[in-house]
Amino acid sequence: MNPLQQFTLGFVEVLAVVTALAITIGLLVLLWMYVVDVTQTRHAIRRNYPIIGRFRYFFEHLGEFFRQYFFALDREELPFNRAQRSWVYRAAKNIDSTVAFGSTLPLNQPGDILFLNSLIPPLEEDIKPRSHLSFGEGYARTPYTTDAFFNISAMSFGALSEPAVRALSRGAAKAGIWLNTGEGGLAPYHLEGHCDVVFQIGTAKYGVRDDQGRLSDERLRHIAGHEQVRMFEIKLSQGAKPGKGGILPGVKVTEVIASTRGIPVGQDSISPNRHREIHGIDDLLHLIHHVRDVSGKPVGIKAAIGQTAWLDEFCQRIHELGLDYAPDFFTVDSADGGTGAAPQSLMDLMGLPVRRSLPIVVNKLVEYGLRQRIRVIASGKMINPAGVAAALCLGADCVNSARGFMFALGCIQALQCNRNTCPTGVTTHNPDLQKGLDPTDKAERVAHYARNLMHEVEIISHSCGATEPRLLNRSHAQIISDRGLPEPLMDYYPLPETRAEYQAGARSHPG
Repeated sequence: MNPLQQFTLGFVEVLAVVTALAITIGLLVLLWMYVVDVTQTRHAIRRNYPIIGRFRYFFEHLGEFFRQYFFALDREELPFNRAQRSWVYRAAKNIDSTVAFGSTLPLNQPGDILFLNSLIPPLEEDIKPRSHLSFGEGYARTPYTTDAFFNISAMSFGALSEPAVRALSRGAAKAGIWLNTGEGGLAPYHLEGHCDVVFQIGTAKYGVRDDQGRLSDERLRHIAGHEQVRMFEIKLSQGAKPGKGGILPGVKVTEVIASTRGIPVGQDSISPNRHREIHGIDDLLHLIHHVRDVSGKPVGIKAAIGQTAWLDEFCQRIHELGLDYAPDFFTVDSADGGTGAAPQSLMDLMGLPVRRSLPIVVNKLVEYGLRQRIRVIASGKMINPAGVAAALCLGADCVNSARGFMFALGCIQALQCNRNTCPTGVTTHNPDLQKGLDPTDKAERVAHYARNLMHEVEIISHSCGATEPRLLNRSHAQIISDRGLPEPLMDYYPLPETRAEYQAGARSHPG
């Protein structure tokens, strides 16, 4: 027998032994699974259909991920469909985002906004550069001015990974936009890219709290001492869970996150559902005034709108206390979910979506002559140019996006944000998963996404006859009614007249 025959015979013998061993082990595993299934009492399917019943749970788990690739149509998936995500991916990669052969968007869906093109749109030489928007001018010692109308919304370090925050910071600087820290405090990674930063003060006061969890003026001055920290935002509520505080599972509370927030390592980080020192409108306005006085920077508030009666008292008390007690901006968050972990009942059904809440807030500010004093920022599911342009038409000064920038970082909507198992490294603190996210590469994508979105919003505004996006208003759009027909946006959300007693104040403000 020659060597080749000997090798072949030996290989076959080994393969036969391995195969027999594998079959034996497989049968033993199946036997073990059978015994476990028929003796356990938690799952009826597995008890009645041992072994094969396990496939039901396996396929249910896989369906969550495969649905977007094999079953969902381009325009039907939630929370973001394939068409929306694809536009962001192309914009972030700075590749052609045009489409051909007609729109796949149904034009009879109630609530959708259609823009009205002008008969004589401005020529290129008529187009104006983006105007500057000032915050706190005349009221804060260090007001803030920017020409960006699309910025990075609040996402905490902790909810996001270290490389994700680093990429956002660098990308924001390249695009000339701001980055909101979220309620998790100011980490070194927020400052790394030298971008403008908005520091959010959540209900737990992470980053600016004393040993008892109360607001610390010393810590507040320290944070305000960073030149990059341009403004402060007091978060009252957020769209993912109106009426409930932030939730960061203990598995994501690393040493760095714990030190940034001032909390123990490995323990769930649960914020109170409101600021303990705010018992009414006066308390809120005095807190705004105090933070601005201590920090010297513009101060605003963020809220998902539900009940609206408080807005009248809010505006009236501002006039009674003085305009220096007013917030410099009001971030209106859409109550239809967000990046944060939340109970499904709150995520689905608590609060008003931004299409309804934004015009309510804008109209109240107009009614009380405060629209020039208080800037309005819209936030919530506006990741494409049309959504941003619609918010500007409804009265927003600018728009913040969180999930849009997550897609720019590479998010695939795996719905793992709250489990520390994000496969793209965006929302996990697992080093093995984080290594897939290169901050240098993703920073470029963040910058491309912001620039391309603002450019396309400019295209929309020019098509409507406005020479720049901030000139868009409700006359430039119509909304699909319940009958499936477009009706003037101004008819749906008519602007009120400013009350006579407040008209002088509305005209006299330096902004």
